[in-house]
Amino acid sequence: MTLFEINDGQRAGWQRRALRELAAILDAHRDLPPVEWTVGSAGCSLVGHINGLAPAAEARRTFEMWRVALMLTEHGQVSGAGGTTYLRAVTDRNRVRVQVSATVFEDADEAVGS
Repeated sequence: MTLFEINDGQRAGWQRRALRELAAILDAHRDLPPVEWTVGSAGCSLVGHINGLAPAAEARRTFEMWRVALMLTEHGQVSGAGGTTYLRAVTDRNRVRVQVSATVFEDADEAVGS
């Protein structure tokens, strides 16, 4: 027996709250580069993802712009194989978990210059 059952109406409410927060974010930050946004299906969450196909410096710059603008204080990076870096920053805003992430594929020219 589940103590607290979550129904579809509650899930839809979470998504509507996340969408309202996304609209507020986009209205407040019209000057920032567009990113891909996903509204979570469980819990009240919103994820912005920076396109990993962009040049590494551009992906990092876009990630940092969004991180600073949204005051995402909890952030970090993980290095993966082949020069791939995963960036993630998160915070709670108006009862919505907001995360921005990026997959950065280091450019061969940048890796040589490092």
